[in-house]
Amino acid sequence: MKIERGDIELAGVCKSFDGVTNVVDGVNLKIEDGAYCCFIGPSGCGKTTILRMIAGHEDPSAGEIVIGGQNVVGLPPVERRTAMMFQSYALFPHLTVRDNIAFALRVRGMSKTERLKAADAMIEKVRLTKFADRLPSHLSGGQQQRVALARAAITGPKVLLLDEPLSALDEQLRVQMRQELRRMQRELGITFIHVTHTQLEAIALADLVVVMDNGRIKQAGPAREVYAQPLDRYVAEFMGGQNVLSGRVEKVNGATFTLVQPVQGAGIEVPLQARKISVGDSVDIAVRRDDVELMRPDAQLPPGRAAALSARVLAIEYQGAFVKVMLDAIPDDEFVAYVPEKTFFSDPLNVGDVVLATWVADRARALA
Repeated sequence: MKIERGDIELAGVCKSFDGVTNVVDGVNLKIEDGAYCCFIGPSGCGKTTILRMIAGHEDPSAGEIVIGGQNVVGLPPVERRTAMMFQSYALFPHLTVRDNIAFALRVRGMSKTERLKAADAMIEKVRLTKFADRLPSHLSGGQQQRVALARAAITGPKVLLLDEPLSALDEQLRVQMRQELRRMQRELGITFIHVTHTQLEAIALADLVVVMDNGRIKQAGPAREVYAQPLDRYVAEFMGGQNVLSGRVEKVNGATFTLVQPVQGAGIEVPLQARKISVGDSVDIAVRRDDVELMRPDAQLPPGRAAALSARVLAIEYQGAFVKVMLDAIPDDEFVAYVPEKTFFSDPLNVGDVVLATWVADRARALA
């Protein structure tokens, strides 16, 4: 059966290597045809192993990998309608841009006239027409990446696999190439599976973000959902942008509960959000850093605020559009406020100042 779609289902996929068990541990995931999916997690979490198993460079120890409705476990890469773009680009240094891109078609036995015609069409798509006769050594890093992308895409895959494709680029090029990857994915209309360890890269590109840890999926969903509504402490801290507070439930009242933080002792009001929470439970909550407002200790607390945590300013970093203010509100951990630039400089803080950290009550979120 020929694979005509790029939808992917991982069903109970496990992978163990000699001496290392459960590198991938019972992964279940569905990726829609034409989606842009990013796997993200720390080194050794299993994300690249999953990529290699989808490509056919590794076989799972257990489970099924289904592409376009067909279980492809045991099939060689060429029969899976997948193509892989490697981190190193792996371009042939002695071949021109045109010949690098056409190489895969040459291996498949396509005539020279046909493969060069196809290569020129792909060169135009990646906007490298005037560089077609150059060698890779005469291209910038971003241009080399576009050649690698075109070479992977020219075989007409249903799934394109990208292993940390932006890691070798500087920050400005990364931003440009993020836009290029998204444009190419939409134009080609195929499924992209992209492995990265960079949170901003994942949320900027992906329709589906998959956060992994120790071989398991911790959360999978749309980028905004994973960033703004983390399910547990691991995802909240790994994706960044969140402060995590721990405490004990003192009271449950209708649609909210009151959390008492052991160090501050202040009651923090948190929405229940359909969670089953009882008095006495230990609970973690997350508050986005850009939802935290800093006030002087003698300021009048506005109504509807969840809490007012007293803290001392530990460090201040200017970030352009906002100022990152680090506080000692949590012992041995980081509590951060992202203060809009204009707000901060209307009444600048200094290291050592005592402030009240506060936020609107419904902005806090209970974690699993």
